[in-house]
Amino acid sequence: MDNKHFLLKGTLLLTGAGFITKIIGFIYRIFLSQTIGAEGMGIYQLIFPIHTLCFALSVGGIQTAISRFTAARAALKDEQGARDIFVLSGALSTVIALGVSVILYQNASWFAVHILLEERCTPLLRLMAFSIPMGTLHSCVNGYYYARKKMSVPAASQLLEQCARVGVSYGMFLVLTDQGLPVTPMLAVAGLLGGELASMIFSLILLLWDYQKHGYRLKNLQSPGKDMKEILSLAFPLTCSRLLVNVLHSIESVLIPGHLRLYGLDSGSALSVYGVLTGMALPLILFPSAITTAVSTVLLPSVAEHQAVGNRKAIRRALFLSVKYCLILGFLSTAFFFFAGDFLGLVLFKNEFAATFIKTLSFICPCLYLSGTLSGILNGLGAANPSFILNTLGLGVRIAFVFFVIPEYGIRGYLWGLIVSELLVTGLSLYFLREYFF
Repeated sequence: MDNKHFLLKGTLLLTGAGFITKIIGFIYRIFLSQTIGAEGMGIYQLIFPIHTLCFALSVGGIQTAISRFTAARAALKDEQGARDIFVLSGALSTVIALGVSVILYQNASWFAVHILLEERCTPLLRLMAFSIPMGTLHSCVNGYYYARKKMSVPAASQLLEQCARVGVSYGMFLVLTDQGLPVTPMLAVAGLLGGELASMIFSLILLLWDYQKHGYRLKNLQSPGKDMKEILSLAFPLTCSRLLVNVLHSIESVLIPGHLRLYGLDSGSALSVYGVLTGMALPLILFPSAITTAVSTVLLPSVAEHQAVGNRKAIRRALFLSVKYCLILGFLSTAFFFFAGDFLGLVLFKNEFAATFIKTLSFICPCLYLSGTLSGILNGLGAANPSFILNTLGLGVRIAFVFFVIPEYGIRGYLWGLIVSELLVTGLSLYFLREYFF
């Protein structure tokens, strides 16, 4: 397929799936906000730093390695090598994920009490532990299909995951209400587990069919030692980078409710404000990022191919187009969320805080959408160190605002930190890619 047509088709396909997924997810969050409440949303959102940390360790750098090296091998017409990359990477990632899952399950109470500072997260973490290997396998398969330019598989699995998540949660809600039992955040975690299970089964069936169709044989692995060394050369620094970033993100997430209490809020109010921000306002602001996420995902293997064959002109063209359209989308989104923020917060979520957060966060849209796409280009070029620096600096700024500004100005201080952080990350991303602008 011509690369230009692939970029357009792949972006449209992933964008369409992303939008549908986000619409379903948006309705789902409204449902959760009305069933488990703002405090319940806050408790549920607290587990995600641990969730992302587990995935960063299990598959964070490996998925990128799969996309990059599979695309590069395919560009050089090495089909056996391209499939070998997935087999070795997927096996490594799954082994790590199983170990992480066991550790999390056995130590859920310790993580809840000492890391999240919320004992009520213990059963949520135990149930979530089962989703780690499932999500890891699903992510690896997606990385393979991104590289093979078959975007329909990740798009379909994304939709299936979201539908299964909503279906499981709603079914559990009906059962609980029918039996007169309380509806807790476990409802949402059960949906998370159901979604990961459905998408994993779907992805693996298609992958096995693909390998069987092309007569792949595991015994024909060409150079597993050399391939594994190549995989680890990219995956290890990326994984370390993402682990550190997620540790910092976890610290940030845990500190926000605590520093809101320093501002003067009680524990329940602090969790409610945190739940409104992370469970209602931010997902809405991120809604248009379905487009930029799709662009970033498609660009990673495409840029890797161009780099493999030495086509700098194509990389430069992709960079210019990305900057142009991400900024257009970002400024349009800023105008929309700022002027419609009150309506969106009060009508959709029936929450004044949500309205205020949406209006304030509207100003990060241009940088937020652009930085994600630029990150995809950097990863496609194998630039692990710049990605690490950008993520660390961005989170460092936000944590500084949590420490020093939230106790004085409340949650507004964190919103200001988000804006400063996104400006810094976007500016530095452009700096690291400066050689491709000329």
